[in-house]
Amino acid sequence: MQLIDTHAHLDEQAFDADRDEIIRRATDAGVTAIISIGITAETSRRAVELAQQHANVYAVVGIQPNYVADLGETDWQEIEKLAVAPKVVGIGETGLDRYWDYAPIHKQADYFTRHIELAKKLTLPFIVHCRDAEVEVVAQLRQAAAGGTLSGVMHSFCGELETARACLELGLHISLAGMVTFKKNEALRAVAKEIPADRLLVETDSPYLSPEPVRKIRRNEPAHVQHTAGLLAKVRGVTDDELANQTTENAKRLFRLD
Repeated sequence: MQLIDTHAHLDEQAFDADRDEIIRRATDAGVTAIISIGITAETSRRAVELAQQHANVYAVVGIQPNYVADLGETDWQEIEKLAVAPKVVGIGETGLDRYWDYAPIHKQADYFTRHIELAKKLTLPFIVHCRDAEVEVVAQLRQAAAGGTLSGVMHSFCGELETARACLELGLHISLAGMVTFKKNEALRAVAKEIPADRLLVETDSPYLSPEPVRKIRRNEPAHVQHTAGLLAKVRGVTDDELANQTTENAKRLFRLD
């Protein structure tokens, strides 16, 4: 069984002591590729470096919406430069976040548009972070699509079925993380059943959101994507291998992985 963790933060301090071992464990668990996601210019640089150091690691570069208020003068230019580096397979994570409210929503929206336009220019998918802002995110995506479709991912999706359907209509993929395994999340599992097989992705968002049955382990890691995938297979009534093969094929196609 082969899986791809489409969203991890391998640069995080939580992995500093044993990052190589974490990547080896993922490989042993059948994870053939890990996409390391930037959230600032610095972490995006680190994601690119990790992709150069490890054959099975790829990078996505961008400024997460909670950090746009703290941008340095040259940070966005740095993202534009990093976006064309080898093994960069996407732009982000970007989007809107009203939960933390660390940055003015108008500035988040501005950089959401910048990320989407950069992704379009480079024909790369973009990664969307959405928290307590589903209506605004869908509206901005529709505006960006301009009546057409987009190439991107709703990452760690935890929204309503209506939102999922709107994003699917716009051409986006839906990625599910550990939250779908939590006992209280029956509603999210119901949404997961409705995602078309060819638009479904799996991720860890590690080191965050450890899935059941390893939720008590404070630090999540890419190997744990197997638990989310296994739960989704049960929910969708397919075998573990079928779920793994389909989501792996989807990720390879979207991110144009070798």
